[in-house]
Amino acid sequence: MSDGDALAALDGEIVGCRACPRLVEWRERVAREKRAAFRDQEYWGRPVPGFGDPEARLVVVGLAPAAHGANRTGRVFTGDRSGDWLFRAMHRAGFANQPHASSRDDGLELLDARVVATVRCAPPDNRPTTEERDRCHPYFERELALLDRARVYLALGGWALNRLAVLEDLRPRPRFGHGAEFALSGGRTLLCSYHPSQQNTFTGRLTEAMFDAVFARARALLEEATG
Repeated sequence: MSDGDALAALDGEIVGCRACPRLVEWRERVAREKRAAFRDQEYWGRPVPGFGDPEARLVVVGLAPAAHGANRTGRVFTGDRSGDWLFRAMHRAGFANQPHASSRDDGLELLDARVVATVRCAPPDNRPTTEERDRCHPYFERELALLDRARVYLALGGWALNRLAVLEDLRPRPRFGHGAEFALSGGRTLLCSYHPSQQNTFTGRLTEAMFDAVFARARALLEEATG
């Protein structure tokens, strides 16, 4: 089985997961009740798999689907403002064929990149519990193992950095900072960026120039690896 086929099989397993009762209840209730602006749309209301190139050398890691974003559209970082920021930046850096993401059939393709979340269901208040995080971690571990061409991991926020640090068994645990960079085994690199949440983008804590600089660094590292 190719890595692409194995990822597709893993995606199907993720979508069918019902391991966390609180998350199942929440994601399905949100899908039934909907937000007024999306009342005519059918919500996904299930776990959200990763998205992108199965041979990606850049892996972007977020926290969890947004209740009315990916939990609605069924594609990670799609249908909310965080995703608008992310895919615009990826497009400017040459990692996406277009700058917008609105639905699973909008034509978006990621180029040498894949986007994943550490928790696959939308959690209440965007806060998974420790138990929910740990139940979902094997999916994260298996997906990254299949992405065996990855050379750069971009952690969007401290939560993603923590999960990657656990996966890589980094000791001492690295401290999060926007633009921070950590060397991993096998010539791989872990980069950090503030998450493109409204809390960060509306306040100016994260600007487009800051986000672009991180993706430019990811591009430079991949070019170095190729060279």
